[in-house]
Amino acid sequence: MIQIGDRLPATVFMEYNEVEGEGCAIGPMAVPVAQATAHKTIALFGLPGAFTPTCSAQHVPGYVQQADAFKAAGVDEIWCVSVNDAFVMGAWARDQKTQGKVRMLADGSADFAKATGLTLDLTAKGLGLRSTRYSMLVKDGVVLSLNIEGPGKFEVSDAATLLAQAQA
Repeated sequence: MIQIGDRLPATVFMEYNEVEGEGCAIGPMAVPVAQATAHKTIALFGLPGAFTPTCSAQHVPGYVQQADAFKAAGVDEIWCVSVNDAFVMGAWARDQKTQGKVRMLADGSADFAKATGLTLDLTAKGLGLRSTRYSMLVKDGVVLSLNIEGPGKFEVSDAATLLAQAQA
């Protein structure tokens, strides 16, 4: 399992962006983790799935609401990562109004979740292999802080906890 001081795995996320005005879309586009984190501080949080109750009602909204505070703390970007496809993440971004605040990144085949050891097997619930709920502060691709939730919990991966770590 990934730990503080480790470099993020060189996997690739997919991102689907919409362009306001004409309704045209850009994507899905590849987001190579190593390149996208270079020379940046990233507040990254992972969760089991788009449009799920806790993720939609608490996890994502907390980061959207605190986006300005993260910027003030020196965070360049906030990333939400989930084992969903880029189109689902794009629709969820629209639903959660994340544009300009949180990048919604798809880990469609769970490559990142598997490489970091942050997987959650929800096969019994019909959801297959997913990401566990966590947050991490990453600088230039290296994990500075890591907050992994226990099963069914939402206590340490919230925006307030990671923001306090970013401000420290």
